[in-house]
Amino acid sequence: MKRGRKPSIDAADITRAAIAVADAEGLAAVSMARVAQELGNATMALYRHVKSKDELLALMWDSAMEEPPPLPDGEWRDKLGFWAKAVLTAIRRRPWFLQIPISGPPVGPKNLAWLDSALSALEGTPLGPGEKIGVVMGLSTFVQGEARLSFTLSQGFEENPAQFNHQYGQTLREVVDPREMPSLAAVIEAGVFDLDDVLDVGDIGADFDFGLRLFLEGVAGHIRGRE
Repeated sequence: MKRGRKPSIDAADITRAAIAVADAEGLAAVSMARVAQELGNATMALYRHVKSKDELLALMWDSAMEEPPPLPDGEWRDKLGFWAKAVLTAIRRRPWFLQIPISGPPVGPKNLAWLDSALSALEGTPLGPGEKIGVVMGLSTFVQGEARLSFTLSQGFEENPAQFNHQYGQTLREVVDPREMPSLAAVIEAGVFDLDDVLDVGDIGADFDFGLRLFLEGVAGHIRGRE
């Protein structure tokens, strides 16, 4: 009996299969051979459409973010705040996104759509084109940095929960010399780290909101100066 022909595939099929593997098993599990297995094809068949694993990761980096949601009505600050939280939500759905090495500026359609969305939030402001790009790139860096930090800390909590309890504050008191680090010592003595759960989800959300508000206030100050 003759075997039926393998179904034809393209780069989009390969990317979707790679994302499915990463969602289920993590980014480390993604390889050309593993994706071929997911598709039921020979590994060499994939190379006709995707030249290397690096190219596959670039395709995954773009496709993982999905499409940006429509911005709400309101002023630029409301729109950029909504955009930042939408980016954070998208990354949290697929935290392996943060592990993909970035080798250049965004060129994929999904990433460019997110960039266009953020730039549209600044329409009507007196900022020049270069300033708008600077604002969006700075905000994107802030969001991805916050997402990476919370993801890394969550992993650390799973491995060793004890290091995130109230003992952390006591440990800092033992290792921080007030004569060498007076500012940090003052914060420690104020009890900032004396918590039963240093990695409180509510606190992480509040920290993100605080940092986002500071960033947007800085942009607002810059806009007022331009006006």
